[in-house]
Amino acid sequence: MRKLPPLNALKAFEAAARHLSFTRAADELYVTQAAVSHQVKGLEEYLGVQLFLRRNRSLLLTPEGQTYFLELKEIFDHIVQATERVKFASQRGSLTISLPPSFAILWFVPRLSRFREACPDIDVRIRAVDEVDGSLTDDVDVAIYYGSGKWPGLKAYKLHNEFLLPVCSPLLLTGTKPLREPRDLLNHTLLHDETRNAWKDWFKLVGIDKDKGDNGPIFSHSNLALKAAVHGQGIALANNVLVKPEIDAGHLIQIFPEALPRQKSFYLVCRDSQSEVGKIATFRNWLLQVVEEEEDSYE
Repeated sequence: MRKLPPLNALKAFEAAARHLSFTRAADELYVTQAAVSHQVKGLEEYLGVQLFLRRNRSLLLTPEGQTYFLELKEIFDHIVQATERVKFASQRGSLTISLPPSFAILWFVPRLSRFREACPDIDVRIRAVDEVDGSLTDDVDVAIYYGSGKWPGLKAYKLHNEFLLPVCSPLLLTGTKPLREPRDLLNHTLLHDETRNAWKDWFKLVGIDKDKGDNGPIFSHSNLALKAAVHGQGIALANNVLVKPEIDAGHLIQIFPEALPRQKSFYLVCRDSQSEVGKIATFRNWLLQVVEEEEDSYE
């Protein structure tokens, strides 16, 4: 088994030898001057040689210390260069992202070209996944989860403040059934995604019997419910983040101003131990910046 000298002591000696000062070495290493002196003394005892000549106001290397410093400096330079090469490599290559199908289709994919322009050296691989068990498989780098933001072993970054809005096609406004007040919704087909109770919560918010809002078809994905609404098949209670493109395009309109706050949100997640890995950190910073810029534009 390879036996190495104390690594902290080597760092202290190299910094002190480079500066010829325990004080400046301590400033560089964010420790006290006494700590550097103690580390160097321990290294001298370990080696059995004196590395420095200590004077009242100066510090000089002994011949043994000079030789040791030059060899250590070369080794440390190699370590820095190797580390930079690995960090640079981590900024490139493929990045596998797991995310819900609706979020992928309605929000992420339309913005994917912007990431390609910003980071052309990273190839994105997208996996649309319905179920989330709170753990990343080995072949996934980052994911978008919908939930409370707490998953053991994972670092989570909230993306948006989310609400549910009643939306429909403009065609329904010219139909035979008026939409002048929230109660008029009871005369229309209500479209549900997998969160079927959401309509009941919205009706409760506007003061209508919470047992209302149970009729209408159920879709497995939010984007399917929105597409049905675009085609005039009913009224959807849509996530403000996912529905914005359809509203901006004029395909859907928000009928009433009341918005139902959501306790859960979309989060970007990655392994806690890999949150600062090059390509993962690059993607995270880009995504959070896009979200921040878009939310500022809403205000």
